[in-house]
Amino acid sequence: MTITSSTITQQLPVMEHFYTIQGEGGHQGRAAYFIRLGGCDVGCVWCDVKDSWDANKHPLMAIDTLVEIVAATPARLVVITGGEPLMHDLTALTSALQAKGFETNIETSGSHPLSGSWDWICLSPKKFKAPLPEVVPFANELKVVIFNQSDFTWAEKYAALVTPHCKLYLQPEWDKASVVTPLIIDYIKANPQWQLSLQIHKYINVP
Repeated sequence: MTITSSTITQQLPVMEHFYTIQGEGGHQGRAAYFIRLGGCDVGCVWCDVKDSWDANKHPLMAIDTLVEIVAATPARLVVITGGEPLMHDLTALTSALQAKGFETNIETSGSHPLSGSWDWICLSPKKFKAPLPEVVPFANELKVVIFNQSDFTWAEKYAALVTPHCKLYLQPEWDKASVVTPLIIDYIKANPQWQLSLQIHKYINVP
């Protein structure tokens, strides 16, 4: 899926970037290079990377430099995350990555317009700032964080809007995992179209 933009961004605020194992969702367990961009206006109270919210706190990196760093690793999969990565125009970044043969994935709340060229879009809708309706149909994966019982209703709302081929995941909020994971298990057993996503990177102590 490719979305083009009239304004091409050649530098992006990068909070951190690292080679690791994808711990969540449909590509769980795969080696992946993560690029975490600064800037987020969604404001999840349970966010575990609140330092990403202010884009001005993070240095601008040239896209060419960033791609060279990724290309120096064995990575074939690159995951763009945040913050909210779609606050930025990602056209130039994804074009440069795909030109080098990388698979491009994004993790987004969908609260900003799509830009970039993607092999996989993980949509993780948040109540704090809902996805744009035009973004939802592009999701390859719907991943809903479960913080309390009402989040199941939120999850079903978006499950009804994505395409039939979109994978559906429920993921316990990390600090409440001991409480909500049993609820998720029961819910999935009753609604087997859903799958469980666990943040395995936190269990195996990798970034």
